[in-house]
Amino acid sequence: MTEEKNIAIIGAGAAGCICTYFLLNAGYNVTLFDYASPLRTILPTGGGRCNLANAEYDFKELAKNYPRGEKFLYSVFSKFSTYDTIELFNKLNIQTYTQEDNRIFPTSNSSKDVREKVLNAIKKADFVKECVNKITKIDNGYKIKTNKAEYYSSIIIIANGGGIKSKKIEGLKHNIIPYTPALVGLNSNTNNLSGIVLKDVYSKEFKIFGDILFSHFGISGPLIYKLSSLKTKDSFPYTLHFDLYTLPFNLQDAINNNPKKDLKNILSSIFPHRFAEYISEEHSNTKANNINGKIRDQILDKVHNFEIKITGFNKGEETVTAGGYDLNEINPKTLESKLYSNLYIIGEALDIDGFCGGFNLQNAWSTAFVAAESIKTKQFN
Repeated sequence: MTEEKNIAIIGAGAAGCICTYFLLNAGYNVTLFDYASPLRTILPTGGGRCNLANAEYDFKELAKNYPRGEKFLYSVFSKFSTYDTIELFNKLNIQTYTQEDNRIFPTSNSSKDVREKVLNAIKKADFVKECVNKITKIDNGYKIKTNKAEYYSSIIIIANGGGIKSKKIEGLKHNIIPYTPALVGLNSNTNNLSGIVLKDVYSKEFKIFGDILFSHFGISGPLIYKLSSLKTKDSFPYTLHFDLYTLPFNLQDAINNNPKKDLKNILSSIFPHRFAEYISEEHSNTKANNINGKIRDQILDKVHNFEIKITGFNKGEETVTAGGYDLNEINPKTLESKLYSNLYIIGEALDIDGFCGGFNLQNAWSTAFVAAESIKTKQFN
């Protein structure tokens, strides 16, 4: 690895492989280091269908979907947008379509197909199946120490992802924000509600809507994944506050119009039956004509001020983690380190994480492009 225009990329995930694609097309020699199979992490994305991006085309609105990294990404997304992502995959012979929820998928609905086409497009790169343990700055570049050998490169791109189990690369002075789970189910004391789904629940703390799934360990689902990301740095235990039903519903009128119905059956018109029974508590089988104002107000308070005590993350479920290389030490216009010249950091290796819906892969594609474009301006010695 002594040739001019030689670049080492640490990590053959989404960001590393697409950055390789851009650099190979610009005439660079690229060596990818990874201890396991390249682009393996893309296979489970989108439930195996590969949620490539999200159909938000305003870069500032797009950046709002990242609890960590929003303003940092303004410059990145202004240079490589959702439009550019679609064009990129068209060039790779991967056609896309957009769902009603704005998530963008390949028409093949296959992560495996995306993986195969990307890897085919970068087959001219050198792949080194070794684990990088240490990077040392030397006069004319960097020395890379793996579990098997030593290598040298003039430019290094760190794209080794993020995660609690990620192996830290020694030798660099960069600050790494501790990793914590994001987009993860939360443990709670609601195990007896397992299997129940509530639609369009409102988070009173963050003023957002979404679905909740009660499970054997606690709660999950789209709204909970988003809340877990927003509160990933909070200490346990904490309490989440919800309004379970924001549409018009006059409980007193329902009681008056159905005097012989059990309270649980009245509530079943807006909630799953088992949840209606749970929320009506000891009054579940009480006839409507025996429900007084005090009981009615107790039920309404529980509907509109529902609380769930959270005791922890559901370990092993997280697909994304918060944390990574400190953004204060990275130039957002180039992705180059402020501490080391010719060292770039991209993708989830950065302290950037997005919500579900294609946002984390968009971060990978965009940061890969910006780093590659910056490298093109470099003058090699």
